[in-house]
Amino acid sequence: MSLQTVKERLTIEEQLLEGAQQVGELAEEQAQKAEIEANVSEDVVNLMKQTEITRMMLPKEYGGPQVGIKTFSKVIRKIANHNISAAWLAYLYPLHNMLPAYLPKAGQEEIIKQGGLIADIFAAVGTAKKDGDGYRISGKWNFVSGVLHSDWVGVGVKIEMPDGDGPEVCLPVLKTSEVEIVENWDTFGLRGSGSNQVIADDVYVPMERIFRPEIAGKTRRPHEKNYDKDYPLYHVPMFPAFYFGFPVIALGGAERVIKEFKKMTEKRVRLMDGVTESKSPRSQRVIAEITTEFKAAEALMERYIELLENYEKDGCTTPMGEFFALRTKIVKTTSEIALRVLLTLGGGALYKGGPIELFFRDILAVATHKTSLYEDSVAAYGKELFGFDSGVRG
Repeated sequence: MSLQTVKERLTIEEQLLEGAQQVGELAEEQAQKAEIEANVSEDVVNLMKQTEITRMMLPKEYGGPQVGIKTFSKVIRKIANHNISAAWLAYLYPLHNMLPAYLPKAGQEEIIKQGGLIADIFAAVGTAKKDGDGYRISGKWNFVSGVLHSDWVGVGVKIEMPDGDGPEVCLPVLKTSEVEIVENWDTFGLRGSGSNQVIADDVYVPMERIFRPEIAGKTRRPHEKNYDKDYPLYHVPMFPAFYFGFPVIALGGAERVIKEFKKMTEKRVRLMDGVTESKSPRSQRVIAEITTEFKAAEALMERYIELLENYEKDGCTTPMGEFFALRTKIVKTTSEIALRVLLTLGGGALYKGGPIELFFRDILAVATHKTSLYEDSVAAYGKELFGFDSGVRG
């Protein structure tokens, strides 16, 4: 049976999961190189492209498989079992590459047909000056993940649009060839994400390349009236859907940490008492507790996806603070699992380059992302539970 025939017999999800396994294994093999270079390799990104992972959220109209959120999450989690930085990019590239689906037709055509990857940063720290039918964008943005491998970058600015009621946060999509990229990513974790700085100086962007997230968030619909009603991201709250991958990445990493803990503990003998740890109530208790906690986090993730998929069916009543709280509780739980494993294994897990050390740092780095901050989320959700407006967008 030919490889082509085998591929044809696989479902789209199976093909993507097979590709995710390949991407994960390559990224794990190159993990130390990515740590040194603060960026995953071109080979890893090219494999994401070849396996269609970067295109999996593109609308069918443009040749994308247009998978659902559940399939998307399975793909990202599988890569995170091997390397969290690679999973971070494998999540953000297909997510960002669906942004043109919300643009006017001319913007969709230009960006999607060009075929390059898209990076973005929502922080509205840039400026915009009206110039004819578009705007001139200037500013400096940090934390732009994967920008070195991207042909486009969306940057956050506040713009007073002609049909708006005042300044709104927008995301003009610029060509990376028109901006300066400063390689300043030197961090504790997620080093392979290459989340560098972007500087724009008076870059012209036509109106059709300006994404309006506030409008998309309110309507949950694209710019065009004649749209594909089966597209999964047109029926879910914009920002909770945009952020859902971060806890998935943390879950994938924690799953690997538990596996490594079991492997390192099964034959470990403590010098202090000569007991094989797998036979000791100490480690038996730890593995039982972290596995139970992991399953609870997994269940919260399933609930989160269920709330997303049923948002409109449920009358759009799920509070944004609930999405925020569920997401951060998952990330908090996974970071606590990673810490528990490190402290139980002791000094042997500290060596640089070991799986526990690397996954521990990367899970904690996921937990520092602004959309993963637990204290912020519970404060917001608590307000909503007492009937106050939290002001969070998901």
